[in-house]
Amino acid sequence: MCGRWVVEEVVAHLTAAASIGSLRWMGSILAARFDADLHNQRRLEEQRGASPSETLSRFRAVIRSTKAPSKHTAAWLGEVIVHSQDIRRPLGLQRTPAADAVTAVAQFYAARDFAVNSRSAVKGLRLEATDGPFQVGSGPLVTGTTLALTMAMAGRETYCDELAGDGVSMMKSRYAR
Repeated sequence: MCGRWVVEEVVAHLTAAASIGSLRWMGSILAARFDADLHNQRRLEEQRGASPSETLSRFRAVIRSTKAPSKHTAAWLGEVIVHSQDIRRPLGLQRTPAADAVTAVAQFYAARDFAVNSRSAVKGLRLEATDGPFQVGSGPLVTGTTLALTMAMAGRETYCDELAGDGVSMMKSRYAR
């Protein structure tokens, strides 16, 4: 669900995010001339091992890392939640992250365009979680689980199939752009 990346590459991307501080991240994005795809590809290649086992070992080594490219905890928590679903769903590994964590990410995504154009995707829509306190916006209604709303805001269009309301078609049309 993560574009052209396979599961191993998503794991390497998560490893990179937990291995780089803000100064190094800024240097990397500047060196890539603000091309996020190039920046991500370089960091991914840096963390991808010679084999899937080595990539997984590198990931396991940073699980407890507190390094992050920014001080926005919800942004990097979003990286973990969204990309873990990118990995789990295709592999059929069902797991819903903690509700308070997903709610924090949903609130962050609805408030700003950061790594993805999440705020733009929901502009003019009312989002309401069916399983928690998350509610934001005004306009045509979009309802669903907090996770489905978060994943849809992160650009994972397949999660729109789990949403209901008059605003879903508007949200889907924004992915076509």
